[in-house]
Amino acid sequence: MQGNDMQAGQSGSGRPTPSARPIISIRGLRKMYGSFCALSGIDLDVAEGEVVVLLGPSGSGKSTLIRCINLLETYDAGTVVVDEVAVRPGPNLAAVRSEVGMVFQSFNLFPHMTVLRNVALAPIRVRKLAPKAAEDRAMELLTRVGIAEQAGKFPGQLSGGQQQRVAIARALAMEPRILLFDEPTSALDPEMVGEVLDVMQSLARTGVTMLVVTHEMGFARRVADRVIFMERGQIVEEAKPDAFFSAPREERARAFLQAVLNH
Repeated sequence: MQGNDMQAGQSGSGRPTPSARPIISIRGLRKMYGSFCALSGIDLDVAEGEVVVLLGPSGSGKSTLIRCINLLETYDAGTVVVDEVAVRPGPNLAAVRSEVGMVFQSFNLFPHMTVLRNVALAPIRVRKLAPKAAEDRAMELLTRVGIAEQAGKFPGQLSGGQQQRVAIARALAMEPRILLFDEPTSALDPEMVGEVLDVMQSLARTGVTMLVVTHEMGFARRVADRVIFMERGQIVEEAKPDAFFSAPREERARAFLQAVLNH
C-alpha cells in the first residue's frame, strides 16, 4: 500500500510525508447486521500521518469501517490494531479511544454546555487536566478553528458550520494521534461546507493521521494521500487521488465517479 513505501520528509502539499509505520492495521474485518454483511473481510493498513479518504455509495460500509476502529461498532470477525494495541472490549479500550478522535455528521455537542465547556470537558474528565489548563487549551483550539469569539455561547446559538468546527476542536482537545471523520459536511448547508473543509485541510498539514468518509470530491483530490473506494462491504479500489480521479481501474468506481461528478 502507498503508506508502506513512504519515507520521512515533506509531501507535495507542504506537510510531513506519512511514515512507513502503520498506525492502523486491519485484517479480515467482518461485520454483520442480521443477514446483511456490512463489511466482508476488510484488509487495510494506514500509515502514521497518512490522510485516507473513503468513497463509495451509501451502504457500502465506509462509516461502519471507521466506527469499528474505535469500537463504536463491534465487529464479528477479524482484527483491528491501533498503534500496536488490539481494539477489543476490555481494559485497553479506553486507552485506544483516547488516541482516536472522531467527528460525526451530527456534531453531537452537549446543548446545555457552552462551547468552551464542550471542548474542555473531556480533557478534565479523561486526562485529569486541571480546569484552568483545559480551558486555556480549549481557547487555543477554538482560535485555531476560527471561532474563539463564540466560546461563551451555547451550541444552539451557532450555525451548523460553527458547530462542526467546535466538534473538531473538541476532538483535538484530547490530542489524538488519529482523527476519524464520518461525513462531517453532509448535514451542513452548502455555504457552510467550505469553512469546515478548510479547517480539515489545515489539520492535514499538521501531519495527524486522518480517515475521512466524505462525498466532497474536491477535498479528496486536494488533500488525500490515498483514496479508497468501497462497495458492498469491500474495498474495490485504492489509489493516489490523481490516478483514481483521472483513470479509475474498476468499472464500479468509474460509474460512481460519473454519477457523482455529473450530479
